[in-house]
Amino acid sequence: MTVKKIGILTSGGDCAGLNAAIRAVVHRAAGHYGWQVIGIREGTHGLLARPPSVEELRIDGSEPSILRWGGTILGTTNQGNPFAFTMPDGAVQDRSNEVIEGVRLLGLDALIGVGGDGSFAILRKLAQQGGIAMVGIPKTIDNDIGITEASIGFSTAVEVATDALDKLQPTAASHSRVMVLEVMGRDAGHIALAAGIAGGADIILVPEITWSVEALARKVEQLRRTGRNFALVVVAEAVKREDGKPVKQAHGSGAVTYGGIGHYVGEKIAQATGAETRVTVLGHVQRGGSPGARDRIIASAFGVHAVELIAQGKFDHMVVWSDRQVKAVPIAEAIGQYQAVDPKDALVQTARGLGISFGD
Repeated sequence: MTVKKIGILTSGGDCAGLNAAIRAVVHRAAGHYGWQVIGIREGTHGLLARPPSVEELRIDGSEPSILRWGGTILGTTNQGNPFAFTMPDGAVQDRSNEVIEGVRLLGLDALIGVGGDGSFAILRKLAQQGGIAMVGIPKTIDNDIGITEASIGFSTAVEVATDALDKLQPTAASHSRVMVLEVMGRDAGHIALAAGIAGGADIILVPEITWSVEALARKVEQLRRTGRNFALVVVAEAVKREDGKPVKQAHGSGAVTYGGIGHYVGEKIAQATGAETRVTVLGHVQRGGSPGARDRIIASAFGVHAVELIAQGKFDHMVVWSDRQVKAVPIAEAIGQYQAVDPKDALVQTARGLGISFGD
């Protein structure tokens, strides 16, 4: 297959490092192979527009400064599944053929999708239905895509959470408080686990390990007996209440997301121990800001190797980070292996070795 023009889009939630991946694609595709690179705006929504909402990406427009930018210069969306698209009147329509037609109108020889497992499931279905030559780049702060050891955005999200713990510790000690930090991660506890270790947390709660108020109270009392007047607690947003129910909140748009477990845990600790507690919810702070060095490096490596997959004609594959190398695996295989925290994981054992409680 002769490649002359490729497209790239970012889909799903934003995260730090997306622009580094876009830049790497442009440098390798346009700078080395001489291909035209078309950036598609707002994910698949850009392909629904007529004409499609796009911009040509050139090396002179991808100078090193975008390595430092958070978010995505192309925009993104985590709503509007083209196979079940909610129209303004509330009706649900299958608009997948419109997306496929958008790719054809652009004359793309191949498409690079940057997304998480949900985005890839949709993009792969579109590619199969429309005969689109597609490769994928994994990004998610949750780090829950199977097979790859690292996804774009995770490292920076952990750094943000760690920095928050660094800032909470002095004020916790000054006021003799238990500080509870709620972090993102969707259904996985990877951010809470990694940041909790790096930030010196005393308690880490993840959705993969069942907890109890009694265990939390024992840990707080243990710290008191050592002369400590404060405690740091990290809670992943998907941690369930003791009755096994998740804590969620509804938004004006109708979306329902995780949120509120930090306050629930803080209240339970206060009631059980008499400690003064304060709760901080990081939320989207973990998605924004300048990407850290590791995310810039991973994103750059992924972008270059995604272009190489196209050059090799190796489609329906995703680049992954494994054993300090960039490899390619079938997209179906990658998204078919959800990567939650394994209670026997090396980091869980590390945390336990440091005396960190998981509330069990």
